Amino acid sequence: MGAFGARLKQERERQGITLEQVSESTKITVRMLQALEEERFEKLPGGIFNKGFVRAYARHLKIDEDKAVADYLAASGPVAAPVQKEPELAAIATQKAKTRRPRPGGAERIPWGPLALALLIIAFGFAIWGSFSRQAGGHAIGLRGKFHAAGAAKPGSASKGTASGAGTAASPEAAGAFVVLIKAHDDCWLDITADGKDVMHDTLAAGQEKSITAHSEVVAKAGNVGGLDLWFNGNRLPAAGEPEEVKTLVFDSHGLRPEQAKVEPAQEAQPQP
Repeated sequence: MGAFGARLKQERERQGITLEQVSESTKITVRMLQALEEERFEKLPGGIFNKGFVRAYARHLKIDEDKAVADYLAASGPVAAPVQKEPELAAIATQKAKTRRPRPGGAERIPWGPLALALLIIAFGFAIWGSFSRQAGGHAIGLRGKFHAAGAAKPGSASKGTASGAGTAASPEAAGAFVVLIKAHDDCWLDITADGKDVMHDTLAAGQEKSITAHSEVVAKAGNVGGLDLWFNGNRLPAAGEPEEVKTLVFDSHGLRPEQAKVEPAQEAQPQP
């Protein structure tokens, strides 16, 4: 056990706190807390997950979170772009703001030309959309008229027409979208994006679920993929891995991509500026 893990364990035991109590408060499994204390970092998801675990653990023990993260980084290996450089970047940005020369009259120059062009394009787009919607609406009314006329011509066709109309209700699949449902039967840390947008970066506790709708792609990195049950468009999928296994799962309109569901290496992510 290294100095970083030993300090965490000693502080926890000094306060008379058990790993189970830390796990209940932070939603981090006991196995991962033990891995932190024993500095078995290869058992952790890696990257921003690990730093999030350290911060949550330090917060529960009421010790300096930044100091705990710095000790973890020193124990796990050097990383680029340390946090200490953030004040320097802020000072540079402030200096640039001070040296910017104001426009006469105290107002910045407004680019009226590009703004007017953008407004014109938007108005033109709305006009085309409105025309298309009216044409589509008229076509739909014509089809409904033909359908009702055909139903009136045959006895008993009204009930069939009603059933057919209900079948045309919009659904995610018909609209070109798909739905991924994730249910946790064990606590699992998740990092999810849908169509390139951040959806979730937190622990999904046992008994909770998360539904994601997308048109192109859903990417879910799980810190405990064996603790999850997965559904795609209402159909349950087979288990995606073992307990405590870290995987990135990629879904598209055809379902889960088997070739993308690979075990992720536990390595430190570059901090975002």
